[in-house]
Amino acid sequence: MAAPTESTSETPTNKKQKKSKNTVDETELLVVPEGWKEPKFTREDNPKGLLEESSFATLFPKYREAYLKECWPLVQKALGDVFINATLDLIEGSMTVHTTKKTFDPYAILRARDLIKLLARSVPFEQAVRILEDDMACDIIKIGTLVRNRERFVKRRQRLIGPKGSTLKALELLTNCYVMVQGNTVSALGPFNGLKEVRKVVLETMKNIHPIYNIKTLMIKRELASDPELRTQNWERFLPNFRHKSLSKRKQPKKKTVKKKEYTPFPPPQPESKIDKQLATGEFFLLESEKRRKKMTEIKVKQAEALSKRQEQRQKDFIPPKEKPGVKKTKPATTENKIDIQAIKEKVKKAKSKKLGAPPVNPETPSAKDGKRKKLKS
Repeated sequence: MAAPTESTSETPTNKKQKKSKNTVDETELLVVPEGWKEPKFTREDNPKGLLEESSFATLFPKYREAYLKECWPLVQKALGDVFINATLDLIEGSMTVHTTKKTFDPYAILRARDLIKLLARSVPFEQAVRILEDDMACDIIKIGTLVRNRERFVKRRQRLIGPKGSTLKALELLTNCYVMVQGNTVSALGPFNGLKEVRKVVLETMKNIHPIYNIKTLMIKRELASDPELRTQNWERFLPNFRHKSLSKRKQPKKKTVKKKEYTPFPPPQPESKIDKQLATGEFFLLESEKRRKKMTEIKVKQAEALSKRQEQRQKDFIPPKEKPGVKKTKPATTENKIDIQAIKEKVKKAKSKKLGAPPVNPETPSAKDGKRKKLKS
């Protein structure tokens, strides 16, 4: 009976060991080793090829016709390596790609579709060919409908490009992506992580958030990712928090005195019609001739009032302005300015009593004076 007891005691320990091994394996699988790359898809992975033919077509604008005509042989050569045919229709203005019997990679047709999309959106061939690589992806962001006002849209799009394309160049260096702003779309080409950041920056720029804020955060993230100690830590304490400035609204009074009308269940009274007014005044019952006569008298009264007003306005030009009085107002005499007449009389009497100055040159005799007076009297 001892043998089965030993076997039962060994089983739980073996289970624990197996569980610990499984947990270690799962954690190892989650971490991607540095420098690891997914192996290329070869013909050995799909020796029988594709069952059916699939194709994609895109239209291109008229201004791209000359460039596509020049670089089309290079496009055909690049797609020929993946066994995909490409046709350019200049009459319809379209590009078409389709698989062949030799095509073995099922994802190659999707890459070819992205290639012709990028070429249609003014991306040069040298950059667009990179989409055929395994680590590359593309994203075409539509920005035309994000802003209603056209002038505002153009300003924000220019803000994304920056002075002499400096903002766009900084974004390309930080995300390892090629970015092309053309018309109502932004075409981006690069790794998946970079495309995610580019889309975020573009959409926030169109929502009136300056791209410099996102560029600053990307620079900090890049430095933190290069540090092996900080790579596994939380980065929130290092990243800046840019607060939105709340613009001050129009000042409103603190106490608003709005008188609310008293609630009444009854509807407002109906306004009086023209006939109701005539009935109230008694005009409705008058004859037509009397009505006309009354109207004519009212018109004449109005005309007379208008004529009198007009004449008054005309006469205003002929009315002389009020003249100011010529005589100046005399100031009231003060006690200091008053003349003492009595004192002046006394001074004159004193002057007469005193003989001032020299005697006259030919003094007349008193007899001569009396003779003259007699003559004057007679």
